[in-house]
Amino acid sequence: MAAESLAEENARLRREIESLRAEIERLRKLLEEALRSAKRQAAPFSRRSPKANPQTPGRKPGQQYGRRCRRPRPQHIDEIIEVAVPQSCPDCGGQVREEGTRSQYQTEIPEPRVEHIEFRLHVGHCRQCGRRVQGRHPRQVSQAVGSAASHLGPRALALATYLNKGLGLAYGKTAAVLEEGFGLRVSRSGLCQGLARLAGKAAPVYAALVQQVRGSPSVTPDETGWKVGGRLWWMWAFSTEQVTVYCIQPGRGFQQAAEILGSDYAGFVVRDGWSVYRQFVHAYHQTCLAHLLRRCREMQMVLGAKAGRFCGQVQAVLQQSLRLRDRYAQGQISVHGMAVARGRLEASMERLLQADHRRAENQRLANHLRREQDALFTFLYCQGLEATNWRAEQAIRPMVVSAQSVGRQSHPGGCQNAERLGQHSANLPATRTAPHLHAATAAMLSSIQYPGSYRTKHAKQLQLILPHHRKKTLDAFMGRVLQHLASARFKDTTAL
Repeated sequence: MAAESLAEENARLRREIESLRAEIERLRKLLEEALRSAKRQAAPFSRRSPKANPQTPGRKPGQQYGRRCRRPRPQHIDEIIEVAVPQSCPDCGGQVREEGTRSQYQTEIPEPRVEHIEFRLHVGHCRQCGRRVQGRHPRQVSQAVGSAASHLGPRALALATYLNKGLGLAYGKTAAVLEEGFGLRVSRSGLCQGLARLAGKAAPVYAALVQQVRGSPSVTPDETGWKVGGRLWWMWAFSTEQVTVYCIQPGRGFQQAAEILGSDYAGFVVRDGWSVYRQFVHAYHQTCLAHLLRRCREMQMVLGAKAGRFCGQVQAVLQQSLRLRDRYAQGQISVHGMAVARGRLEASMERLLQADHRRAENQRLANHLRREQDALFTFLYCQGLEATNWRAEQAIRPMVVSAQSVGRQSHPGGCQNAERLGQHSANLPATRTAPHLHAATAAMLSSIQYPGSYRTKHAKQLQLILPHHRKKTLDAFMGRVLQHLASARFKDTTAL
């Protein structure tokens, strides 16, 4: 009997050794592939292998051609140039007989020139208090005289701001564009100081945007590391359907998040699994399913098919919830059918989280899902609510790309410039950006405290499909939010 038990144990150990060897070999291949991918600097975004049957490049024939576009004829003609027909044929030299005219249109940029404006300021003194008083024109950007009497105008500052904060050009390249394109010579330090003054004038607009985010029914926050003076700070982004607010803070805690969102925010917070967001106890939370799905896929690659079974089951339930959302949005199921299917999904997730797991990786994932269990399927209760935090991640990217080309801040004072001026590039309309930015710049430099230089929309009401005991609370909340957004402070405005 002892010999048989030893033989069985020996066989079991041999099987475990073979399994562990196979696991080590699989992980070694994954590590080698990851190291090779990190060194592929020539094509960092290329696929590992090309498609077996790629589509033919170019336009497709027939209905698959796509949208047909051509440059429209201009509505206004500034100059007409008569082009005479040649007297002789360029091929045979024969005489040419004129038969008519045809029109061709060209849209050209006029030759740029720099305007030099002198403001002759009439100065006087008050007869009562003796204070020095001087006139001010709406086109002035400053009241300084003497050695600081020469300034850049609002159009120049608006273009420099758009190039630097909107397109991510460094100060040196921004100065080169102004000099090559317009003949305007300005130093990098002059641009830096001008944008700093503009950021100071933008404080009322920034404060109004913060208030608009706090009054929004749904906010998507996110944060990323940010170097300030060589030290690790954090750049926060709070995105709604209408606006995005950036904030660079020295920390990543609840205090920093509450400075923008407010500690008593009671709307919907669509966020990732960072524990700080759960401290907004008055809000309704939706955790990002994209982060969870990505985590499940990566764990299955590392753990293998057997140990990663739990991750696969969680992934299947989350993907099923997304398909259920799409079916309801397309009208394929009723409100009652949605409630039944939603209950089944929640019961399936509950059964998965009740089990214990031998692998520490699976146990950590289960513990995280238990903490986030109430925020997994909030989007199924509220049609129109996002299931991922893509909005904030998309908002962070322009700031990160701009920082890579322009550079991070060397001192905390530069953070306000990035927050407030990056704000304008993020929230201005996609079309006619330069005119809007010029108007906003002129307003701020003229000390006009304008509540917002962008056309804003009223928040789109989210269709609630909640049980009665939760629906009453959320209906009251949505009523307060929409009433707040319809007030005079946040009405649509076209002044700029």
